Amino acid sequence: MKKQITRISILQSSKVATALYAIMGCIYALFGIPMLIFGGDKLKIMGIIYILMPLLMAIFGFIFFVVFAALYNLLATWLGGIEIEVTDINE
Repeated sequence: MKKQITRISILQSSKVATALYAIMGCIYALFGIPMLIFGGDKLKIMGIIYILMPLLMAIFGFIFFVVFAALYNLLATWLGGIEIEVTDINE
């Protein structure tokens, strides 16, 4: 059975993408902590940037995903949405 995604909810999907980007940014923050503690002046500045990565990635992730979802919705009206095939299974 084929299904087609014809519209993506812009705000709801952007909130989920923002949370995922913030979680991924926490990985960068783990690298920034030792840079801040043990690094020289230039490395400390880079460490601060790495520690701010969850916030930066969340902000930019939200903005770019809003643009992506809006473009997808526009293109889906002209070209059709992404088509997926699903199968019902019995439990």
